[in-house]
Amino acid sequence: MSDTVRVRFAPSPTGSVHIGNIRAAVFNWLFARHAGGKFLLRIEDTDLVRSTKEAIDKVLDAMRWLGLDWDEDVVYQTHNAADHLAAVERLLSTGAAYKAVKESVDPATGERKSGEVVLFRMPKEGRIEYDDLVKGHMRKKAEDTQDFVIVRSDGSPVFHIANVVDDIKQGVTHIIRGDDHVENTFKHIQIFKALGAPVPKYAHLPMIVNAQGKPYSKRDGAAFVGEFKEQGYLPEALFNFLVLLGWAPGDDREVMSRQELVEAFSLDRCKASPARFDMKKLLWMNGEYIARQPHEVFKAELSERLAAAGLPPAPLGCSLDALVPPVQIRTKTLSDLPGNCEYFFKEDVSYDPAAVEKRLKKPGVKALLSSFADAFAAMPEFTAAATEAFVHGEAEKIGEDGKPVGMGTLVHPIRVAVSGRTEGPGLFEMLELLGRDRVVRRLRSASSLAS
Repeated sequence: MSDTVRVRFAPSPTGSVHIGNIRAAVFNWLFARHAGGKFLLRIEDTDLVRSTKEAIDKVLDAMRWLGLDWDEDVVYQTHNAADHLAAVERLLSTGAAYKAVKESVDPATGERKSGEVVLFRMPKEGRIEYDDLVKGHMRKKAEDTQDFVIVRSDGSPVFHIANVVDDIKQGVTHIIRGDDHVENTFKHIQIFKALGAPVPKYAHLPMIVNAQGKPYSKRDGAAFVGEFKEQGYLPEALFNFLVLLGWAPGDDREVMSRQELVEAFSLDRCKASPARFDMKKLLWMNGEYIARQPHEVFKAELSERLAAAGLPPAPLGCSLDALVPPVQIRTKTLSDLPGNCEYFFKEDVSYDPAAVEKRLKKPGVKALLSSFADAFAAMPEFTAAATEAFVHGEAEKIGEDGKPVGMGTLVHPIRVAVSGRTEGPGLFEMLELLGRDRVVRRLRSASSLAS
């Protein structure tokens, strides 16, 4: 493809940016970058009540955060109202549109009122057809369509005419948007033709659904770009994940760099069936991206969040540089920090009640913790290798039931006793980082919580 490819993202800024909308922006951006074309941004701000500066800023912030840079100046639809109305006059002059009096209900008062509107005249015979780059050949009988309003009784142009006229003015060659716009496309194609403009190629992306196959919404979890940012997801991870909602590279790759995605992207690999939003997969992918961050980048993020939580800048018993690798590899979202490692920075352990109930409130745990405290205190050296070898040896001993005790029976209570949590860095690495004296002290203290 050449640089003649021109695509656009045209959001209506009426609040927070939904992941379904930003997914369309991601696909447009990738298509343009793969083709060496232009990615345009048009703010369809004709809803003057909801299209506030704050709402527009949320769109721009979401795009910048995800790295969706646009070419050329941002176009604001309200600035093109004169062009929209001029196009309507052309349609009226050719008979492609006509005026009529219609009744409407005032949403503020509920009163019925009538006024003159302009309607676009749809064909009454034959079929409207086009080849969708994702859904295949689409057709609709003309008799199944109806004329529709393009100018309201207050003289303001409706979305349909504004959208098409702006696409013509911007020279848009491909329109990539959600499949909730399929019915609009049948209308828009006729407007393009009536204005004597070339019809762009269309690609309608599959709907994003939840596990039950219903449209993904706020009820299913985070649904807006800002929420994912607040919850500690990396923009690179969310971008990668969104690309895989309705598209696949054709091999088994999932975690892909921005450049790899640009090189591999094509609309013929888009799927027409609904795309299921798998939060577990996103969480896994975010963890993969966090694990791949440069040491200094993750360290800076951890330091910033430690300061925000009022914790000291350096951990107890080890350096921050030593702590970063084991914490980083197990961090799934940045919002996990510093909560999942605060026991490295505070002498007093905050115990998770559920962890205590599950791992410490069992027969024999009290004696187990006391015996490990004594054993660790007497070990010639206190290293990850030494503690692991010792615990392995204890796990292989035969219990009262005639079977080996097992690692899980020992590892889980020790972890909760020294950290207050059921998850974290590898236990033996954690013990070495905390240091012998601190570990022994915590084991003895936790024994008072155990049964």
